[in-house]
Amino acid sequence: QVQPVESGGGLVQAGGSLRLSCAASGRTFSSYAMGWFRQAPGKEREFVAAISWSGGSTYYADSVKGRFTISRDNAKNTVYLQMNSLKPEDTAVYYCAAEFTVVPGMVKLKPNQYDYWGQGTQVTVSS
Repeated sequence: QVQPVESGGGLVQAGGSLRLSCAASGRTFSSYAMGWFRQAPGKEREFVAAISWSGGSTYYADSVKGRFTISRDNAKNTVYLQMNSLKPEDTAVYYCAAEFTVVPGMVKLKPNQYDYWGQGTQVTVSS
């Protein structure tokens, strides 16, 4: 099992950048596919980005493609979300999720495909 813990959220002006981190406890972190999701007030949780446990496969929502980059450091049990050119519509609580997989290149895109979730970190982008 892993327990994700997010950090790095905050308030930033439109056009700015933030880097979110997700530190996950557990010795088998490298066997977990990881994902970032977000939820704005009054909206459903939506997919942002995902990465395979090998790090060789990534996938992004169309709304963030070209602006956000997901990466991972298995030696540090950490996954990152670099967010550039932030927009007010990126304002949300961002969640990190983990799911065990034996397939090196698998990425998971739906919330119900993940068993382990962090508590979330608030990202607010002002106009």
